[in-house]
Amino acid sequence: MWAPVPHVTDPKEMTHSVPPRGTRPVRICHAIHRLDYGGMENGLVNLINRLEPRFEHTMLTLCGSSEFRERIKVPVKIVDLAKQPGQDWGLYRRAYAALRAGAFDIFHTRNLATLELQLSATCARVPYRIHGEHGLDMHDLNNKRRKYRLMRRGIGLGVHRFVALSAALEDYLTRDVGIAPSRVARICNGVDCARFKPDADARSRFPEHLRERFLFGSVGRMQAVKDPLTLVEAFIRLREQERRDGVSPSGLVMFGDGPLREHALAALAESGQSEHAWLPGNCGEIERFLPGLDVFMLPSLAEGISNAILEAMACGVPVVATDVGGNSELVCVGETGHLVAHADPKAMCEAMQRYRLTPARAVAEGEAARARALQHFSLKTMVQRYEDLYLDA
Repeated sequence: MWAPVPHVTDPKEMTHSVPPRGTRPVRICHAIHRLDYGGMENGLVNLINRLEPRFEHTMLTLCGSSEFRERIKVPVKIVDLAKQPGQDWGLYRRAYAALRAGAFDIFHTRNLATLELQLSATCARVPYRIHGEHGLDMHDLNNKRRKYRLMRRGIGLGVHRFVALSAALEDYLTRDVGIAPSRVARICNGVDCARFKPDADARSRFPEHLRERFLFGSVGRMQAVKDPLTLVEAFIRLREQERRDGVSPSGLVMFGDGPLREHALAALAESGQSEHAWLPGNCGEIERFLPGLDVFMLPSLAEGISNAILEAMACGVPVVATDVGGNSELVCVGETGHLVAHADPKAMCEAMQRYRLTPARAVAEGEAARARALQHFSLKTMVQRYEDLYLDA
């Protein structure tokens, strides 16, 4: 296994030498907001780790990285553009310098936060430019803001190909933004079903007082677009119902960190449910815990194709998710899980209660979820689609 190269923060440290194409690796520069725990970031790392050695990778980040970068197992240069708060006009100059110095063949931005860097790539004459849409922006959950459509359409004139992770995002790009369908490729996320799989020992890794509970759990950043507080409220409602019915208490596990984690802890404490919940923050080996859940919960306000859902499915866990983005492409209602309206704790609580009262249903749907992940969401297929996209450049 290769060791990652040292991460660099100064574009001047990058070499500028361009051997003829065909006699050297294909040089790809990926741009993201921040290399940290998250579904999009996890998908990018999975891709980089599995692409053939013919590809050479550099990553531009607007706001640095965390220890999450240690998941990269191949040589990658990470260049922090150190975006300043607000409108940082120097960002485009720094991106231009990095792109010129790197002599890249391909520039691949992801989501609205990095789209404007395509302007720097056009000026730097990067030969092939790709933009990926992985999910909706928190400030435009219904795709109604004309400003963002015009940004995608205008800047998109300098983009050769778009990647949409779901049918909903593909439809948005072609119908609402006006991108020609021939310029849009739909590439669904894939999941490593060898890493994420059922594990009879997973329960032993939870706190002892939760091991015998019926466990609901989630994985995701504790921020507004992921709406963790709706799940907390749904769980509090469930516990009230369990108390009225005199049944044993369920448990709630929420992996992830962010600005709403303290709010979630406070809500649980105020309702007297802290002893029934575990919020340990980020987890570097989530595959050691996911199989121990009875039902996986995803309360997001917006999604592309959720890596968290795919990982839960691969672990043999049924999914209750909000009916947003590409979630309906993953979850088969009544077969592998259930969909509810977003920001609706009552509906989410009712779905949780149905599984709580019929645990055999959770087992059966979990088995079906694992089978569906194996059949339709192969990581190998995802990597091959991106490889074909890059080699078409």
